[in-house]
Amino acid sequence: MVQISWPRAAVLVLFILPVLVDARVRHYKFNIVATNVTKLCSTKPIVTVNGQFPGPTLYAREGDTVLVKVVNHVKYNVTIHWHGVRQLRTGWNDGPAYITQCPIQPRQSFVYNFTLTGQRGTLLWHAHILWLRATVHGAIVILPKLGVSYPFPKPDKEEVIVLGEWWKSDVEAMVDQSTKVGLPPNISDSHTINGHTGPLASCPSLQGGADGYRLQVDTGKRYLLRIINAALNEDLFVKVAGHPLTVVEVDAVYTKPFKTDTIFIAPGQTTNVLLTTDKRAGTYLITVSPFMDVPIPVDNRTTTATLHYNNSLAATALTTTKPPAQNATPIATSYLDSLRSLNSKEYPALVPQNVDHSLFFTIGVGVNPCPSCLNGSRVVGVMNNISFVMPTVALLQAHYYNISGIYTADFPGRPIFAYNYSGPGPKNLQTMNGTRLYQLPYNSSVQIVLQDTGVISPESHPIHLHGFNFFAVGKGLGNYNPASDPANFNLVDPVERNTMSVPTGGWTAIRFKADNPGVWFLHCHFEVHTTWGLKMAFIVENGKGPEESILPPPKDLPKC
Repeated sequence: MVQISWPRAAVLVLFILPVLVDARVRHYKFNIVATNVTKLCSTKPIVTVNGQFPGPTLYAREGDTVLVKVVNHVKYNVTIHWHGVRQLRTGWNDGPAYITQCPIQPRQSFVYNFTLTGQRGTLLWHAHILWLRATVHGAIVILPKLGVSYPFPKPDKEEVIVLGEWWKSDVEAMVDQSTKVGLPPNISDSHTINGHTGPLASCPSLQGGADGYRLQVDTGKRYLLRIINAALNEDLFVKVAGHPLTVVEVDAVYTKPFKTDTIFIAPGQTTNVLLTTDKRAGTYLITVSPFMDVPIPVDNRTTTATLHYNNSLAATALTTTKPPAQNATPIATSYLDSLRSLNSKEYPALVPQNVDHSLFFTIGVGVNPCPSCLNGSRVVGVMNNISFVMPTVALLQAHYYNISGIYTADFPGRPIFAYNYSGPGPKNLQTMNGTRLYQLPYNSSVQIVLQDTGVISPESHPIHLHGFNFFAVGKGLGNYNPASDPANFNLVDPVERNTMSVPTGGWTAIRFKADNPGVWFLHCHFEVHTTWGLKMAFIVENGKGPEESILPPPKDLPKC
């Protein structure tokens, strides 16, 4: 037996102890309950977590294990998705209903259990079934490991700002009705800022006073604003009057800092910005307004909040700002072009330089027959002209247990027939339907070119990939040219994200390493398009040995 002296043992403990205490197990309990809420001069019951809208912020540090017990007290089936969390080998806990798990039924519970490996920053959680994420959502704040600093000036204070949408009507009833008649669902009645709809002339009496949400600040401080777009169907612009914003992180990945007066943020995306309170004491307007550069209906109202210096006089005049035009494509494009990965020694951009699987996915809509619908047809969402059919058994379970008849692994790697994608499209707008997946070997390098189509109308699509971050290596307008466009790819410091907007009538190329075994959802984060079928899933095979294989399912995994 090797003898270790007490002094040497003490030194070993001092070195090992920080490692032991650096990672913690964080416990949360999410009670899914119905809560009466009054907004826009009307009251309705909504589904919430712990009676809060937005829901509670989940705080943890990089390396922590998080356990969230979700107890369903409402009439709907429920799941929670931890949007942007890598879920390395723990796909059972990812949350999309019928993709990685069967939903949590009424009066049932499930404990989500995952570790935050190699991630720090701002993400979000939200329901991933029906349209429940309209009110079931909240922030995830992953702090750096103890003793690790931010790679930007240390903020004096931090604030979470969650953007959303509000409907006066019952959202689920509205969606059910639109599905039955084959028409698009109603647009929202307001945007929200931390749950506040802001002042409206027709309804001045709102929660928190007529000013809506107020961000209280002290003079001469640096604030880190963690901004989350939890809206269902709308890209948003964010401005703060008189205060430039320095972008330092998106989707929990550090960026090269850059200043802007306008943030562009799509549903499912997060953006961390630094704001310095170096202006004269007073009250400054915050605007949240929609972006849409084609004639598709959106909630065109601008929701406002205020930034208020604590030493201001009560009667201080409001400093205002004008939001961008709804179709301000140059502002959105300039902002997206400014995003670059930090790509430092501590936080390198590990962009795949070679590609094993080169995929080309067209994204958009089609029209299928519907005898019961008002017009005899309905609009559907498609990838490579396939409208995804949701299974009744979770795909991950079917894959793990080799259950046949649930899906086929034959999703096409490129469109079955070619046409002028960014043009008006073919005469026949009918699509194929199916639960079709694409299979990837473990650790393969993947490139996907996401091509918007002009069928019915081109449109910007925020595409979200579960289980991975990806690098947006290129984008352009019109049809992707495989012969010339790759020469302009950024393979050095492209922005790394989990959700990326494909430009209207254009394309985006993304790359990632398939190093996470399981079944992973890829879909448009406009809820209306996901509902219509603009989605698919990847199977990533196990690698060699247990460390490259998905873990067994939890014992309390819900049953269908």
